[in-house]
Amino acid sequence: MTAIMQTRGLCKTYGEGALAVHALRDVDLAIDTGEFVAVMGPSGSGKTTLMNILGCLDRPSTGSYALLGREVASLSRDELAEVRNGTLGFVFQNYSLLARTSALDNVQLPLLYAGVGTRERRARATEALEQVGLADRLSHHPGELSGGQQQRVAIARAIVNRPRVILADEPTGNLDSRTSVEILSLFQELGEAGITIVYVTHEPDIAAYASRVLEVRDGRIETDHQQEPARAHVPPALEASA
Repeated sequence: MTAIMQTRGLCKTYGEGALAVHALRDVDLAIDTGEFVAVMGPSGSGKTTLMNILGCLDRPSTGSYALLGREVASLSRDELAEVRNGTLGFVFQNYSLLARTSALDNVQLPLLYAGVGTRERRARATEALEQVGLADRLSHHPGELSGGQQQRVAIARAIVNRPRVILADEPTGNLDSRTSVEILSLFQELGEAGITIVYVTHEPDIAAYASRVLEVRDGRIETDHQQEPARAHVPPALEASA
């Protein structure tokens, strides 16, 4: 496999002198194309900072980060925006959907920013929502959807630009156990289709569905191990939209 994301000596420090907080310390990490990676660690361990840097939302203080073989530090602001919109897809714990906008229009947003024409935007957004089992919810607003359905809309939005990587921050944090399994099943399907998945979780039972687990503590990767992932067996209710 080829590393799609690679860091060397990655450090991130907030503040200066006695007030300095070392969020990341000399992190060396390589994530290969198609890997399904869970990042675990207690609050303040540095896992969210790591995810923000991998997502090109923040820059390291020192060290390097290469995405698809390109040093992120060398990219202009416009190039970074293009990478975030085209190469990366993001899924958040709170869904981050526009409340007064339909599922279809929420999913179309990244395509709008990318300058895709109206007809293609609608077709691709519809396809993405069908892929996550929401073909019958295109016109529904977030307030008319369950938490699991809202997260599936967020996943559809993340995949509509056909990204190489999906970064998810506590994607099941607001969901019950059954719905969490549905979301993990979708991630496993996307991983099997060749998309690299990296997600943050506090819960060992959620990390069990990944094929690789990183445990972060005090800004360092404390353990990094491969595992046989649990399989997310989803009942037919997924198609019926739980």
